[in-house]
Amino acid sequence: MLRFIFSFFGAIFTMATLGIAVVALSIGSIFYIYGRDLPSHEALAQYTPPTISRIYSGEGRMIDEFAKERRLFTPAEEIPDLVKFAFISAEDKNFYTHKGYDARGIAAAGLEAVRSRGRSVRGASTITQQVMKNFLLGGERRIERKIKEIILATRVEETLSKEKILELYMNEIFLGQNSYGVTAAAQTYFNKTLGELSPHEAATLASMPKAPGKFHPVRNKERVLARRNFVLKEMAENGYITEAAYLSEKELPLRSVQNGDFESFKTALPPRDYFTDEIRRQLSRDFGEEQFFSGGMTVRATVEPEMQVLAAEALRRGLEEYDRKQGVWRGTGVTLDEDQLGSEVAWREALAEAAVPRDITLNGTWHPAVVLVQGKNDVRIGIENVEEDDDGHWIIAKDVTWAGPELEDGKVGRKAKKASDLLKVGDVVLVRALTKDSDGSFVRWTLRQVPEIQGGFMAMDVNTGRVVAMQGGFSYQHSVFNRTTQAQRQPGSSFKPFVYAAALDSGYSPATIVIDAPIEVNTPQGLWRPKNSSNKFYGPTPLRTGIEQSRNLMTIRLAQEVGMDVVADYAERFGVYDNMGQFLANSLGADETTLYKIVAAYAMFANGGERVEPTLVDRIQDRYGATIYRHDQRDCLDCGEANLPADQSPRIATNRERVMDETTAYQLTSMMKGVVDRGTATNIRVGVPIAGKTGTTNEARDVWFVGFSSNIVAGCYMGHDTPRPLGRGSFGGTMCGPVFAEFMKEAVKKYGGGAFQVPEGGRFIKIDRFTGERLPDDASGEYVVAEYFRDGEEPLFGITFDGGFAMGANLPLFDEVQEITTEVTTSTGKKAVVGPKASFGTVSSGGLY
Repeated sequence: MLRFIFSFFGAIFTMATLGIAVVALSIGSIFYIYGRDLPSHEALAQYTPPTISRIYSGEGRMIDEFAKERRLFTPAEEIPDLVKFAFISAEDKNFYTHKGYDARGIAAAGLEAVRSRGRSVRGASTITQQVMKNFLLGGERRIERKIKEIILATRVEETLSKEKILELYMNEIFLGQNSYGVTAAAQTYFNKTLGELSPHEAATLASMPKAPGKFHPVRNKERVLARRNFVLKEMAENGYITEAAYLSEKELPLRSVQNGDFESFKTALPPRDYFTDEIRRQLSRDFGEEQFFSGGMTVRATVEPEMQVLAAEALRRGLEEYDRKQGVWRGTGVTLDEDQLGSEVAWREALAEAAVPRDITLNGTWHPAVVLVQGKNDVRIGIENVEEDDDGHWIIAKDVTWAGPELEDGKVGRKAKKASDLLKVGDVVLVRALTKDSDGSFVRWTLRQVPEIQGGFMAMDVNTGRVVAMQGGFSYQHSVFNRTTQAQRQPGSSFKPFVYAAALDSGYSPATIVIDAPIEVNTPQGLWRPKNSSNKFYGPTPLRTGIEQSRNLMTIRLAQEVGMDVVADYAERFGVYDNMGQFLANSLGADETTLYKIVAAYAMFANGGERVEPTLVDRIQDRYGATIYRHDQRDCLDCGEANLPADQSPRIATNRERVMDETTAYQLTSMMKGVVDRGTATNIRVGVPIAGKTGTTNEARDVWFVGFSSNIVAGCYMGHDTPRPLGRGSFGGTMCGPVFAEFMKEAVKKYGGGAFQVPEGGRFIKIDRFTGERLPDDASGEYVVAEYFRDGEEPLFGITFDGGFAMGANLPLFDEVQEITTEVTTSTGKKAVVGPKASFGTVSSGGLY
């Protein structure tokens, strides 16, 4: 009997032993099979997470940030214990004791899955396993991935410290609202640093990993609150906070940025604009999009914030002034349904979602508003972020009489007499407060709209290339297309200085006489008959007068004399074009370029002919603080001199390439100063000498003005995105000139300005600016101008250039010049006869044809 019993139990023991061996062998085989060809975990020790790239102004103020995953990396030693303990309590309370996986947790999760027949499948992953999933494996729910997690987790636990594993986890984990890592999440949900978090706030963050896409602190408030209180309870049970702290903290309400309890960190940032977005575009091109959005770059921008505001407002004012003169009401094109207007709460929620710009400031902030009620003459509006009052907010009849509605066929209806002629209930509009000029007190609300015409503006330092302001349109939120850098437009007469530069460097002088007479050119498209904007001809005229009055025919003849190959070489040397077509029409700016390139090229006139590259960035540092780019490569000779006098600036040694002779640069600058003093831009007066050139293309499809002081160059362009005529009276001097003047009046207060530097090696000779005749050194008068000539160069007077084009014998060119003359009295009392004074008709901004 005993033998049978021993045999029976022996058999059971043998079977059990074999079973255990089989199970152990099976498990071992599974782990062996899945343990092969796993990703290497050793790279985790050198892990560099994707982090935010930030852009700072010159004063060190953050003005924008870019990231695909919004993450701020924080080393483990800088993460407060309170935050660590909150996540450990929520996700892995045995983190500091296990070896990478929690067998009891895995068993409990498996048992629950069996009991629920697969309906309830919860994770039992430790923090170490989650690190493996996030970094090396992926998120699919399969048993194979769990096995791999365990294998990798045990290996990592042998390689990395617990603190390093926790650092990886707390910087990588997604916590909702595009926030990755605890530091970014603390800023997103509470606008606080990690050290400022209280226990209930740390517990709220630790609640998010359970369902980061669903745990919204407003939409899912009750679920988040319940999870937060569970984490607080776990923290108390694990001894991380006291029982009293737990009881106190769990009674606190769930407060967050999303609920309006804290101000968002984004409020400290200005709205994104064309400047920072252009930095994003250029650095993504130069360093690669992945590196820019994930590399944690620190970018020091060249922008001067107060200058950027001035540039935006000046351009907006010019664009809106033109738009109001057209008298066309287009509105925003956005309308709210009537069922969204039933209550103030309803229309405010709907208005907040309306896709209209909110970044416009011009004579005050422009607010989105919605038409609520139509009155007999006026309409009542509700305004975003403006409290209602007893009388309500109204657009009155006299505020709309400037415009007629744009009809479906593109025509314009009759001018409005009452507000309802333009506005219907539900229309979303833009409004601003109209105030008294005397004391700034509120008068009423006035209707505004984004102009259909667009434009660009840019200003930069002529010596360093630092772009201090850039505006690429009326509103970035309305249109992100940057018309300063991306719009390819015809520069018109603003290109002419490059033709004159080529001529001056080819032996011509400001006093050289060129015939202003009709031209006919046979082209494959037919006979081309270019003309001056005034439709008049002025006969033999000095170069100076030709550029001051923007004479097209003189420019064409000059280009023909010099050679379009030489003109094209100059344009390409200055960076205006990469490959300019050698056609005569291009001498009048027919070829397309950008405002960015033109302004940069004009800077080389202003600085004496040295190459300068425009830049939006002074310096870039990588995530470790190492400088990987610096724009200014010049050497400071005296910066290390401790005893440098207070009134003396350090010497800067330039190593820049010379693109034109400095005497040529000064001659051209002097001639372009004449454009502002007495030519096509006489409306520009800013308190310091300004040189520049207007530009108006054929039919005024594009209008330009680009000009410079001794240290700042700025340019403006206006036109429709789909080119079409701007109408009668539209010229570069009248539309872009005021924009330039408004900006430069303030710019010279900051940057100063003075007389343009005269280079050595030359002398001044007085000439008649209309006839080119040499005058005595003591001559004076309205038509006398002192031209600069190189030493040893004896100017030749009386020689006329016609470009090789024949002139019609029946044209009264010479008679016209001889009939109208003026006497000039010299300082010795002698009389000198000079040519005619320019009439109003001769003062034009030139044109493409």
